Amino acid sequence: MNKTLLFYFSFLLLSLSGTSLAQTYQLTGNPINTTGWTLVPSATTNTDFVMLTDDVGNKSGAIKLNDPINLKFCNKWKVEFDFRINGNGTPGFGKGDGFAFWYLANPPITSQQGSGLGIPQNAIGFMVGFDIYNNTTSSQMSKVHIAYGVVPNTTDTNNIEFFNTPGSSFHSADLNGSQPFVGDTYKHVEVTSETDPAAPANWIITVKIDGTVITSQSFTPSGGAATMTQGYFGFSASTGGASARNSIKNVKIYTDKVPILKTLATQSFCPNPTTGYGSVNLTDFNSQFVANPGNYTFAYYPPGSSTPIANPTDYQFNTNTTVTIVVKDNIGVLCDNPDGKIQLDLAAFKANDKTLTECNNNKAGKATFNLNTADVTNVPGVTKKFYKTLTDLNSGTNEILNPETYLSAPGTVYVQVTTPLGCTGTAKITLAFYPDTAVNEATIQSCFIENNILNAVFNLTTANVTPLTTGVIKKYYTSITNAVNETNEISDIYQFTSTSTAVYAKVIDTNGCYAIAKINLVVLPPVKSSILKDKTICIEDKTDLDAGPGFAEYLWSTGAKTSSIKDVSVGTYWVKLKTGNCITTQIVNVQPSPNPVISNIDIHNNTITVNVAGGKPPYQYSIDGTHWQTSNTFTGLARGEVKVFVKDFYNCSPIEVQITVPNLINAITPNGDNKNDFIDYSALAYKKNLVFTVYDRYGNKLHEANKIRNYTWDGRAYGKKIPSATYWYTISWNENDKNNTETKYSGWVLVKNME
Repeated sequence: MNKTLLFYFSFLLLSLSGTSLAQTYQLTGNPINTTGWTLVPSATTNTDFVMLTDDVGNKSGAIKLNDPINLKFCNKWKVEFDFRINGNGTPGFGKGDGFAFWYLANPPITSQQGSGLGIPQNAIGFMVGFDIYNNTTSSQMSKVHIAYGVVPNTTDTNNIEFFNTPGSSFHSADLNGSQPFVGDTYKHVEVTSETDPAAPANWIITVKIDGTVITSQSFTPSGGAATMTQGYFGFSASTGGASARNSIKNVKIYTDKVPILKTLATQSFCPNPTTGYGSVNLTDFNSQFVANPGNYTFAYYPPGSSTPIANPTDYQFNTNTTVTIVVKDNIGVLCDNPDGKIQLDLAAFKANDKTLTECNNNKAGKATFNLNTADVTNVPGVTKKFYKTLTDLNSGTNEILNPETYLSAPGTVYVQVTTPLGCTGTAKITLAFYPDTAVNEATIQSCFIENNILNAVFNLTTANVTPLTTGVIKKYYTSITNAVNETNEISDIYQFTSTSTAVYAKVIDTNGCYAIAKINLVVLPPVKSSILKDKTICIEDKTDLDAGPGFAEYLWSTGAKTSSIKDVSVGTYWVKLKTGNCITTQIVNVQPSPNPVISNIDIHNNTITVNVAGGKPPYQYSIDGTHWQTSNTFTGLARGEVKVFVKDFYNCSPIEVQITVPNLINAITPNGDNKNDFIDYSALAYKKNLVFTVYDRYGNKLHEANKIRNYTWDGRAYGKKIPSATYWYTISWNENDKNNTETKYSGWVLVKNME
């Protein structure tokens, strides 16, 4: 029968050659580490070795592994150790007796002395003795004894040296001449065991000393050893009447088996329509049991047979069959693993209905399906043909020729599956959509940028575009096309500057599906006071500014936080008006009223007309600053200096100008008698730009008197006397005020030329 190790191990893992790991129990180290082992008197530890007996007569000692190990189902195990037998020996007796390695159901509590090599009485199990004392001849020797059964070990004649059960025992020749056991140098021992393929209940035991094979043969368990279920590995020694120091070190017990990924692989096959047999390549299953099949050797056994399948690459079967797969370690360290089973089911081929689910992205109504991904069968090497309807499938018409990129709405298609053996089956493939990605249109508002009021800065992540709270990915774009194609993604989603417009969020859910949500961006414009206006006041006055009600907060440039401020002078002011979360800065100017300007004054005899520009009409006029009139004409004025006052709509301090009403001359007689011979206005020479001009009744200029002509006229024109007649003249000048007020006097003069 197969022997498979049950795992009870809890100690160190030792990395061996190759890629395998083997579970080992060790007695190694310096100082030697005996954790997990029990020392049986009189065994002791000494630096890097365990001394089972000292060089003293009648001593025994042992060391055993604490954990019981079940080898009933193990196909292979191995033990390595080094031993040394030395000492002076008791005179007259030589050295004695030897030591043993064993796997016992009843390990020693106290070791057996003398010829028993420390093995307990009626020991049950497997024992290998290294005997240096011949109890028959009382002479020194070097023999290996093997017992696989029950050893009484109660006298010097029934111990392992005398255990002779056919098929269960072995006794080597005396090795003193070739490999003496006694000496100061350690010897290396390897004991390996594997199941005998010809007799699965037996073990093939191989014992090597320093690489030399002492024995390699099949052993049959006898007596109680045939039924033992577990045992303990250990070592023992005794000296009896003679003495020797028995030591061991570098102990390694390899009792692991090949780890496998699974214990059962199942596959269904349809029978060959002609023969009724299924056919399988059993080696195709290797990778299901181990990750690196090249590191192992595989054997396959049909039900109830110990003979491996001769041609596993083309195994034929005509009924449901369970094949045992045995995984062997190529480096020969690990136990074989026969736990794997291959279940081969023979049945009419049947393809399985499946559902393919894809995304209905952005509610497009169609999706691209890869029909080949529908797992309608696990049979390798099949061919598939797809059809829109079962009728098409049955008639072999209208085959779908692009199954990897089949664009469709939700619905069904049908597949015809053909196995390498020619079996066919039909399956329905349901095409379905994942639930639509939930999105909703959202609006976010943001306050205008103060120096760019048509724009605002938006945090796009605040848009509540989906009720999904976890697992979604959001990307933002300026158009639906960009969102679908994932081009020109908005990079600064936390400070996106924009006018009032729309952007789009691509929401991707945990299924990888997406929908696009519209985000309306609303720039909140500035909200200004409708009643706060620029004002015009007299430069010396003050006024009030009122922004009116309806704002959440106010802050004036003066520091005031009220809706209005009082008694402000000419200047520029601002107020910050808060509406919701937005603040609008409104500027208001208090302007000085523009002063009117007396542009010119016309004087006609004793009447003056004041002409005004600038300021704001209507104007008021005065010649004393107290009495005011709306007419710009004053009559009956006395000759000489006159002040004229003007103010406009704003009634500010008036402007004034001083003018001169000249003395009028209405007749001259230029006859040389020095009486009224000429007109003379040189008295006005202090006026700026003074000009005196004479015209005839047709408006022709006859004479112009300026500073060069001393502002006079003698009744001549072009050097000649003019006829007696009435002539017109004007006198114009600019008053000496800041506005250089233009003044014009007009009159007439009678010229009588006496011959």
